[in-house]
Amino acid sequence: MIAANILSIKEKLPADVALVAVSKLQNPESVLEAYAAGQRHFGENRAQEFAFKQARLPADIVWHFIGHLQTNKVKMVVGKAELIHSVDSERLLWAIEKEALKQGIQQDCLLEVHIAVEESKSGFSKEELEALISQPEFRRLQSVKICGIMGMASFVSDEQQIRAEFRRLKHIYDRLQQSVFAGNPDFRYLSMGMSGDWPIAIEEGSTLIRIGSQIFTKTD
Repeated sequence: MIAANILSIKEKLPADVALVAVSKLQNPESVLEAYAAGQRHFGENRAQEFAFKQARLPADIVWHFIGHLQTNKVKMVVGKAELIHSVDSERLLWAIEKEALKQGIQQDCLLEVHIAVEESKSGFSKEELEALISQPEFRRLQSVKICGIMGMASFVSDEQQIRAEFRRLKHIYDRLQQSVFAGNPDFRYLSMGMSGDWPIAIEEGSTLIRIGSQIFTKTD
């Protein structure tokens, strides 16, 4: 079933959109079933669960950390996740920079932008994002590589609202790509779209979709 689900989704994806299988709450056996079907990109949202799976599952899995990351758990994720999608505060950004610098690596990250109506969702507001990227310290990041932005649409049934939110995120992405990150090939990811809204996200320009329940038949 997992293999069939992956195949069904991938058949609908444009060539320039990557699938991250959200494996949170899944046992290692389910991850291995998806792995056997050719899936290599997996996403986790809890540092301890991520560390447990990353240490035990095949070394060629490309791990994405997609959940809220507490600063006191940064060392469990930095250097082990290929891409951290959820940098949602200045404090977290500098904590990742400090840990990556200590490890002597560059950590690929996305800045999370708040686009939903729910206050419970994390991320920078448009104003906070502008304040961050205007700081001289931001341009002097050594060990964090900003590779794009991420966002989550509101959990609503109104497709027009979802589309408008994704469109707003794409506008922010385009503006950053043409200004602060102009000419930077590393700034290439727009992570938006989950099990309930990924077709809309792709239509609005997503390059990374995060799908859990449609693959593993559990709620993302």
